[in-house]
Amino acid sequence: MRSSTALVFLIGLTLAASGCDRRSGESAQGSGNAAAASNGATPDEVTADEVPSADESAKSEPFKHVVDRSHKGEAMPDKVFAALDGKPATLKALAGGKPMLVNLWATWCAPCIAELPALDQVAAASAPKGVTVIAVSQDLEGRTVVPPFWAARKLGTLRTWVDPENVLGFHYGTGTLPTTILYDKAGKEVLRVVGALEWSGAEGEALLKEIGA
Repeated sequence: MRSSTALVFLIGLTLAASGCDRRSGESAQGSGNAAAASNGATPDEVTADEVPSADESAKSEPFKHVVDRSHKGEAMPDKVFAALDGKPATLKALAGGKPMLVNLWATWCAPCIAELPALDQVAAASAPKGVTVIAVSQDLEGRTVVPPFWAARKLGTLRTWVDPENVLGFHYGTGTLPTTILYDKAGKEVLRVVGALEWSGAEGEALLKEIGA
């Protein structure tokens, strides 16, 4: 029991060092959304394929993550968020019965921003294979801050939606951004990546193959 508790504690510390803490991000946005701040989700207990090093010298490295398979088989949520034009959207509607990669990100999250170019490449390469790749902003002021930020990045294929109420973030129970969830064509979760991953690298390519991307 002691060793199990220590492992969970170590993973929690590592995630805080390697990703963007949601509660810190809320402060950075200057939002008055006290409810979201006081009820910020914390990371799930994970079954890690990789636990990043907690070495102080590695904390500035953006691509640190944990691969979590403890939610494998869970159904895609039917939560409502929005397109940049305000139209409602759900993951199921966007997936359309195809495999999907869902990336939760925010404009204030440096690892999220570092990850976007590789995700754009994944989106372009995966489309011919019938795999949908989307990003969903967790910015509390989504439709105000996201459109100009996104336009400035000039990403060719990757599209973003906004989730100012953080309905997806709370559903997944993650307090760390970015978090990326991979689904099969049946809408069942295959795995999730908590933290930033270089998707064009060998590990990223191997994980993407699990959903046919």
